[in-house]
Parts: sequence; structure tokens; C-alpha cells
Amino acid sequence: MARTASKSLFTADLIVPAIGDAFRKLNPRELIRNPVMFTTAVVAVLLTVLLVVGQDGLAAGFKLQLVIWLWLTVLFGTFAEALAEGRGKAQAASLRATKAELTAKRLKGDGDAHESVAASVLKMGDVVLVQTGDLIPADGEVVSGVASVNEAAITGESAPVIREAGGDRSAVTAGTRVISDEIRVRVTVNPGQGFLDRMIALVEGAERQKTPNEIALTLLLVGLTIIFLIAVGTIPGFASYAGGSIPVAILAALLITLIPTTIAALLSAIGIAGMDRLVRFNVLAKSGRAVEAAGDIDVLLLDKTGTITVGDRQATEFRAVGGTSQAGLAEAALLASLADETPEGRSILVLARDKFGQTATALPAGAEVIPFTAQTRVSGVNFNGSTIQKGAVDSILRAYPAAATTAAATELRRVSDEIARAGGTPLAVAKDGELLGCIFLKDIVKAGIRERFGELRQMGIRTVMITGDNPLTAASIAAEAGVDDFLAQATPEDKLALIRKEQEGGRLVAMCGDGTNDAPALAQADVGVAMNTGTQAAREAGNMVDLDSDPTKLIEVVGLGKQLLMTRGALTTFSVANDVAKYFAIIPAMFVVLYPGLGVLNVMGLATPQSAILSAIIFNALIIPFLVPLALKGVTYRPIGAGPLLARNLAIYGLGGLLAPFVGIKLIDLAVNGLGLA
Repeated sequence: MARTASKSLFTADLIVPAIGDAFRKLNPRELIRNPVMFTTAVVAVLLTVLLVVGQDGLAAGFKLQLVIWLWLTVLFGTFAEALAEGRGKAQAASLRATKAELTAKRLKGDGDAHESVAASVLKMGDVVLVQTGDLIPADGEVVSGVASVNEAAITGESAPVIREAGGDRSAVTAGTRVISDEIRVRVTVNPGQGFLDRMIALVEGAERQKTPNEIALTLLLVGLTIIFLIAVGTIPGFASYAGGSIPVAILAALLITLIPTTIAALLSAIGIAGMDRLVRFNVLAKSGRAVEAAGDIDVLLLDKTGTITVGDRQATEFRAVGGTSQAGLAEAALLASLADETPEGRSILVLARDKFGQTATALPAGAEVIPFTAQTRVSGVNFNGSTIQKGAVDSILRAYPAAATTAAATELRRVSDEIARAGGTPLAVAKDGELLGCIFLKDIVKAGIRERFGELRQMGIRTVMITGDNPLTAASIAAEAGVDDFLAQATPEDKLALIRKEQEGGRLVAMCGDGTNDAPALAQADVGVAMNTGTQAAREAGNMVDLDSDPTKLIEVVGLGKQLLMTRGALTTFSVANDVAKYFAIIPAMFVVLYPGLGVLNVMGLATPQSAILSAIIFNALIIPFLVPLALKGVTYRPIGAGPLLARNLAIYGLGGLLAPFVGIKLIDLAVNGLGLA
């Protein structure tokens, strides 16, 4: 599966623009979106004013250093967000360049007559002609023809893919190139609403909205800020009672070191980077809410074909019943499949022609095609007063009740059970109510899929395989793949009912799909991942689109969602734990003159009160850029249980957040005194 190469964080083309953006983000209208950093900026402005007009007995050099480091605290926060956004801008620029090149051959009628127009003027419903070497001008569906398409501009994968009319591989994306043959494409989006437009907006952060989790955390940080503001506001009263006073600059320094500036500065960067990691994994999420939901998934629904098994089933054998010859079965199966454009249908044609010498290439004159539906699960053809049908065994027997009690039916059930127990899918064939036999469609379980499901089980996620196969085949494949449960003979309504049942039990459900019949289930699921090769209906219904069209990637999406939640939680834990050490640095420094007994709290042995305050402020500022790489790359996720995972993160980020300031502030204190700064 293709992945977009990750760009290094520390390159000039990222750092330099981010520095400029950091200063532009000091605009109060932007800064107020982050209340904690806005509070820090207000305090920095206050101290800047007091530096000029204040008469509080503090050295001007000391106050100047406080002002500088407070402004740096704000700038480091805006820089982190700008750097996170900057990682997506290069990708957006290349996408824009691709979009700017697009022109279209808009058809004027049913023929080949067309006019050349800019892709930007195309609207929903227009039909365009795309020939060898042309870029597809807009998102749409192939309405006629079949072509090889290079999607490297979108997915990063240079291997061509087939796009064709009908079926579940009809969707095409603007900016991809036709490398052979020609197709007609019906435009399915209006200008500015296409796939490229959404990707550009996403990677630039233009459409990023705060997720519910992020909003809740922001409210918590605001609450903590208000509590610390009230607490600091009471300190002058205690000082006055003791017969002294505390300068405003010292109170301001205490407030900034106590409020959760670290996580507040990194919060937006964590969210942007989480979405960016998803894009670099070739998955487009329509909202951050979907990414977070992926991290909390309880149940994972997966289609069998193409997800658990290698892909399209192939016809490998004809098994006749009731005295029918294999050649007669092959002929009937071929006629019933001539109008079947699915890979399974085509494999039946190949088998009938290669092994049994069948030569028919087109339906007889006047033939009427019986289309496949999810309800009937039968397809076929009517011609010359005869009806040939193929489909699931139980569906064929329901269609011909009289045949269900014959000896041929008994033999058919036996043969179909044998095929199912072998892990294959049996398709029954009947002509005018006479059962002819079964077609053996072979399924191959993907290598390593059982281990992947084992990892999910360690995460506490239950896997359910969904298939239209009979229960015997489904049970065989499910046992081989190692899924927790399966749903056989599933209709679109069955999928929808299963999702609703799980959700009513309080569980979050993820599902992937690619067909129009998957659209209701994709829309109902908490996380719906649509395949890029799928139909437009599926892509619109899902809240994520996998550009590589790899259904197993849903497993990685869950891991990325968990990583995002873990990163936010880990850095919040680290930030709050930081404050404990700062109490021991600043509180004794503030009150040691008024309350000499507080000197025992100076466990770090800081040189002077001013040095302690300045060191705490410097550490509070410097810890932000030190944590930027972790915020952007994310905390490493391993598929282990929730309990061990929590214990591990508390040990690393809770204990680490507690100890780091003790070490950091002491080292800064030594440097400050060594340089004579306080």
C-alpha cells in the first residue's frame, strides 16, 4: 500500500515559513481561539507596559527577561501550530498544480462531438470524454468504456488500475491520468466540491474544526486557568496580612507557570498532525471527529471478499447434478454470465471457453437479461422461451420450489456443502426449473490476516465478517481468518440492522465498503471507510475514503485514531504533572522573605528567589518546542490492553512530567546564575 513520504520537521522550507506564520498568528482574533495562550499573551502585554511605567522595586533587567520569555512562550505555541500546518502546504501546492492543468472534452451529445473547456466550468451531470494520455478533469463515474488509470497523483502508487462502467470500480478522481483506451465520465460534483478540493482544504487545515474531544479538553484547560487566576488573585491578601507585598510581575510569572500552557500550546498542532498522518497514509477523513471515533472503536465490520480474502472469486470447476453433462452445465453457465460484468462472471466465461470449448461471445438475438439484485441474489437470461439462472443455492431453490424436492436438489445440496466446506462459494445453475449443477468459486484468505485480527483482539476490538455466502462457506472462511463472528447471506438491510443493534448496545462500530449497496451501512456506522475504487454513492456515504482501496487499512485507521487520542492524553498528563515541580520553584521564592519556614520547600536548592522565578519561566517556555516533534509524530501505539497501556503512559508521561521540571529548572538555574542573569 502506498504511503506519502513523511517530510522532515527540521528543514528550512518548513521552519522559515512557520516562523513568519507564528508572528501572524499573534493576531488577537486568531489567538483567542486558544484561551490559555490568549491569557499568556495578555499577561505578556501587561508586563510589557509595566516594564515602562511600573515602579515595583524589581530590577529592569529581570522584568525585561520575564517579558521576553513570556512572549517566547506565546510564539512557541503559535509556531507549533504553524509548523503542523506547514507540513501539509507543500502537498497542497502539488495538488493545486495538478488541478490547474485540468481541461475537459465535454461531449455535446450522444456521439463523439465535444468541446474543450476548463475543468473549473464543469458542473454535475456533464459528460466528458477522456482518452489515452488525458487527465480526468473532475470526479465522476464511468458511464461507458473501460480504461487503465494511473492514480499516482492522488495515491502515490504508480501501478495502473482498471476503471470501467458498472459494478463497484466505476468511480474516478480528478487529476488521475488515463494511460490506455478511453472512457466517458459523468461528472458527479460541482466546482470546488471535488476530491482534490477537499484534500487541499484538509492538508492546509482550512476546514479543520475542533473535535468534541478537543473542545472538551479546551474547556478543561479554561477551567484550570480560571481556578489558578482566582488562586493567584488571593496571594496579595496573604502577603499583606504578613506585612509585605508581592510585585505584579511575580504574580504574573506564577500564573503563567501554573496554567496549562504546554498542552494548550500543542493542542491544535496535535489535531492537525493527526489528520496529516492520516493523509500521509493515503486516507482522506471528512472530519477529525471520525479519526477520534476510530480510536474508540469496539466492533469492526469487514466484508469477506477483497478484505479477508484476496479479492475477486474465480470460477475453478463445474459440478453437474441430475445427469447433466459438464459441457451442458458449462454452456448454460456461459449464457447466464454473458451479461455479467463482475470479475466472477468473467471468470465463468473464461473457464467455460478454456476447458469446455464454448464459443458464444454475445447473447442470442432478442435475449432479455435478468439483472442481479441483493434481494433475489439471482441473475440470468431469457431467450427463445427458455430461462437460465444462476445464483446462491437457496435462492435458486426458492425460485423453483418444485425442483427443491427432487433427487437433483438433494445432490445439489450435497455438492454445495462440499464446496462450502472447502472454503469456496457454490453458485447454482438452473434452466427452466431443472437444476443443472454448481459452479465452484474459490476464495483465498489473505496472508497474515489472522495475526492482524489477533492484534485487534488485544486492543479489545471484536471483528465481524460480513458475506453474502451461505453459512457453511462463511463459517469455513471465518475459522481460517480468525474473526470473532460472522454474518452470512447478508443483505444491505442485514448490515444496517447489525450496525444499529451494536450501537444500541453502546458500542462504536467501524465498517468499510465500496458498493452502492454498502452506502446505507457506511452512513450509519460511526466510522465508515469507503474505497476510492468504489462507487460515488459509497464515497459520499463514508466519513473516510481510502485512496489505496485496501479494505484491511481499516485496521491501521483504528491504530491512528488511538495514537491521536493517546498523544493528546499523554501530553496533557505531562503538562499537568509539570505544575507540581513549579510549585516547589516559585512558591518558596515568593514567600521566603515573609515566611522563612518555606525555605524547606526549596528542594531544588535554587540560588535566589529571582533566579528561581526566572528559571521556572524559561523552562515553561522551552518545554514547548522540545515537545513539538512528539506532538507532530505522535506517541507510539502498541496493540495491548487498555489497563497496561494506561499504566505505561502514566509511568512515562506522568512520572516523566513530574521529574523533568525538577531537573530542567535546576539546570537552568545554574546557567542563569553562571551568566549573572539574576
